[in-house]
Amino acid sequence: MRHFFCVAIVLFLFITCLPAEDVPTFIELKGHRDWVGEVAFSPDGEKVVTISVDKTARIWDAESGKVLHELKGHTGFVYSVVFFPDGLKALIGNSGMTIQIRDVETGKALHELKGHTHEIGRAVFSRDGKKVATCSNDKTARIWDTETGKELMRLEEHTGFVFSVAFSPDGRKVVTGSMDKIARIWDAETGKVLCKLVGHADWISSAVFSLDGKKIVTAGNMDKTARIWDAKTGNVLHELKGHTGWVYAAAFSPDGRNVITSSMDNTARIWDAELGKVLYELKGHTDEIWSAVFSPDGKKVVTGSRDKTARIWDLEQLSLQ
Repeated sequence: MRHFFCVAIVLFLFITCLPAEDVPTFIELKGHRDWVGEVAFSPDGEKVVTISVDKTARIWDAESGKVLHELKGHTGFVYSVVFFPDGLKALIGNSGMTIQIRDVETGKALHELKGHTHEIGRAVFSRDGKKVATCSNDKTARIWDTETGKELMRLEEHTGFVFSVAFSPDGRKVVTGSMDKIARIWDAETGKVLCKLVGHADWISSAVFSLDGKKIVTAGNMDKTARIWDAKTGNVLHELKGHTGWVYAAAFSPDGRNVITSSMDNTARIWDAELGKVLYELKGHTDEIWSAVFSPDGKKVVTGSRDKTARIWDLEQLSLQ
């Protein structure tokens, strides 16, 4: 009997001393009445913005999870959202074929970008905030002047819905991902295609640069993979396999050492960008995870899900390297 109790005590002490990295804490953001799509941190990391099929965007305090503002008045599903570099404005795209630049404190629309003839995919600011890039089911991506709302350039070569668009950190290039299974890198000044990223077996739902501009990560929707590419040569560096459902989005950490992916399998995964191996799975959502991004300091991740919630995950206790 004494031997049994000694073993039990040792086992208890072993379990209680397991590293905390296996149980990341999170804040759950509840309030949306339908699927939560894209999510984003503010540039200072203090706020999170979420968008939903319920036709609203919400801004939350990243520490408390409290709703700070609800941005209403959209005519269709809200598909895309990102903060302006100064954190005072947000770029919001919806199925009504318009992009709005809105004041995040008042909710007032400052500019409306019109021109796309079908629903909008993503919309992003350049890092200096002077330009906006958008993409659409009209098979184009477009670059706009932030201050005037004037269309500056139209990028036309894709043969399917252009789901994703992103500027390079220096603003000189744009990458797009499309239903035509190809990601394209464009010269943002001339509109010329510089490189094609070919290899995904199905449509590309996400394509973004690393912060040093040297790599691109793409999410191949139905082929259940993400790929890391050399942004100069277009060569595949790593294929990230492991998800059991469609991969909706992928993004680099600020230091470029990790990638996060979100999937139809209800998980988000953090990968080593140098080795291409899975480091951690974020589990807990009860439905598909549409989007996942790192905070500006890389210490948190926010995920948005079809279960109508978003979650802010604390990564500080995880050993990701």
